Amino acid sequence: MLRIGLFLLTNLAVMVLVGIIFNLFGIQGILDANGVNLNLPGLLTMCAIFGIGGSLISLLLSKTIARRTTRTQIIEQPQTADERWLVETVRELSQKAGIGMPDVGIFPMPQANAFATGWNRNSALVAVSAGLLQRFNRDEARAVIGHEIGHVANGDMITLALIQGVVNTFVMFFARLVGFFVDRVVMRNEQGLGIGYYITSIVMDIVFGFFAMMVVAWFSRRREYRADEAGAHLASPQAMIAALARIKAESEAGREEPLPANMKAFGIYGNSMAALMASHPPLEDRILALQNSAR
Repeated sequence: MLRIGLFLLTNLAVMVLVGIIFNLFGIQGILDANGVNLNLPGLLTMCAIFGIGGSLISLLLSKTIARRTTRTQIIEQPQTADERWLVETVRELSQKAGIGMPDVGIFPMPQANAFATGWNRNSALVAVSAGLLQRFNRDEARAVIGHEIGHVANGDMITLALIQGVVNTFVMFFARLVGFFVDRVVMRNEQGLGIGYYITSIVMDIVFGFFAMMVVAWFSRRREYRADEAGAHLASPQAMIAALARIKAESEAGREEPLPANMKAFGIYGNSMAALMASHPPLEDRILALQNSAR
């Protein structure tokens, strides 16, 4: 509830800030002078409904989408020694982290990876790849599971969804504001919304969306350090460092296979051609942070 309250207060503060900016730069006066009757608070509210609403709907469907995207098989009744160990380890670490028992699954990826998702810290999904279970020793695998449970315990899924919702709101808002300017002020259209509005809005959705992804990625990278700390606490610092080092070695050997795009932020690692767009910090930085913390 505290996270939701802070989120609502943040949105209120941002809306007030937008109003101040528009008054300082006289944007409403420019619109009025060019015959543009635009209700800025109404536009912002509409964008918030669609931007935040869409993000929250995605969060509510995250477990279903994750299962289908990764072809994760939920373990209802453990059939093998690996499955029994996995379920018991998730149960033990979840109790230690103070969260409800998540659904536990395995997805058929030969590369080592894992993810956690879900709309509620007491109704989550934790899944690991078949490759991770096959090649990682028990201590390393336990640390990876601790990392994912750390995401759940820290409320990272809902936090990222709320951040994405706020970002979506302002991408839509400013894209349509620019569209109004181009349509009415530049193209001098006086009959409803013209082609200039629609084309400009689409283009600006893409442009602003690109920069918005950098903001979300920055928050995602900060979350990874906290999840690493959780893995070190729930398992051990040495095991968490060893797990990240093994993932780094496999990545350098060309054995990595990232999760699908919509799941990258929830995995144990990810990669990107551009540092500003990466959902995860470099593995060497994460290892160094844990080593410094251990000292």
